[in-house]
Order: sequence, then structure tokens, then C-alpha cells
Amino acid sequence: MADGGTSLLAPVIVIAALVIRTALTERRDPGSARRQWAFTVNARAMAGGATVASAIILIGGQRFGWAAAAWALLAGALTAFLTGRDAPDPASAAARSRPCRNGRSQR
Repeated sequence: MADGGTSLLAPVIVIAALVIRTALTERRDPGSARRQWAFTVNARAMAGGATVASAIILIGGQRFGWAAAAWALLAGALTAFLTGRDAPDPASAAARSRPCRNGRSQR
């Protein structure tokens, strides 16, 4: 491990806890994992998460190594989750507003 008090263990534990939480919730309520991880198909959310993850890797990667990569993965996933939670996916919005046979919108 490189200089500093950054540990690889902390982000790995948080990521594992999120995965276990998703699995337990899915077991109780089938289909909940798909709703919970729907942000992964939202291009805007994934771009935001990738931007944050890249910035963390660029800033801390040289000094902290794999610990920076684990923190970048966690921060990028949480950023994508928060960004994708509020904004609907443009592809699904376009599908909802397609015209019907009579030329009117489905809404």
C-alpha cells in the first residue's frame, strides 16, 4: 500500500454491503434489483459516474494505487445512482411519447 492512511478494505466492504443489500431486497421483493440498478442504462448517469471515477483515479491513482481505484469505483457508482435517480432515461421518455396509429401522442 502506498503512502497515507487510505485503506483498500473500507470501499470493498461498502461495495459488498450494497450488493448484499440488493440481494436481500430482491429476495423479499422480486424485481426490486432491476428498479434499484436501473441507473446503469441511463447514459447521463453513467457519464457522470465515469467522470467522477476518472477524476479520482487521476488525482489519487499515482499516490494511493488500488485503494484509489476502489474508492473511484464506489464514488462513481454512487454518483451515477444519484444522477440517474432523478432524471428519466431519454430512451424511455421517447418511447412513451411515440404517436399512436391515429397520430396522437400516447399521453
